[in-house]
Amino acid sequence: MLAELGRAKTGRVDVICPGFVADCLETLEEIALEGKTIFLGAGGQAFHYIPCLNERNDWLQALTDIASEHLQGWIE
Repeated sequence: MLAELGRAKTGRVDVICPGFVADCLETLEEIALEGKTIFLGAGGQAFHYIPCLNERNDWLQALTDIASEHLQGWIE
């Protein structure tokens, strides 16, 4: 898809990985670096990788709240 968008002379692509809650080597290497190379090499103009939420305090609190709500009775 990134090569196709590049060949179509897409001016800008912003990429997120909603399946991940934290950046890892896979997302950073394959998506952020290789994806950028593919897109720009095919003629795209600007590639922006949007980082995962990682260790943001508001995200960690939300994840804690979700887990606590759905693990009722499991955690004492």
